[in-house]
Amino acid sequence: MEHEPLHTAEISDAKELKQSSLRLLFWLLVLGVIVAPLIIDLPVGQTTRTGLLAWLLVGLAFYWLWAGLGYQPLLLIQMFLFSAAAVLLTTKAGLVLVGIHRLSILRRSALDLIILGAACAVINLVAMLVALSKRKKLAVTRK
Repeated sequence: MEHEPLHTAEISDAKELKQSSLRLLFWLLVLGVIVAPLIIDLPVGQTTRTGLLAWLLVGLAFYWLWAGLGYQPLLLIQMFLFSAAAVLLTTKAGLVLVGIHRLSILRRSALDLIILGAACAVINLVAMLVALSKRKKLAVTRK
């Protein structure tokens, strides 16, 4: 059984765009309301918690890209930002394991990258909703 790739927001019709917008909104809500608080409550260090979040976001960004949940350029930027954050945090954790504890700039930089990636996700969702609104108005005016 072959999987037919879904359209990204650039080429999807209004129905696909609405479904993708709702799926992306669902994932953002799950991440913000359920997953992030669970990660924050873990009894580990701040770098480990942030690293877990970063790797989770990398996986989620891969899924969003694969499922066509948004505009491909924004999804690729998110993937880059979340991956860079995950690499920085993994490096920080490795340095702590060998006894180097003074490079907290890696964690702070990674957190900034995660925030930028999250902003891209929100911009992606807003752009999809705006495009959906425009396509619905266009469909109404054509009738």
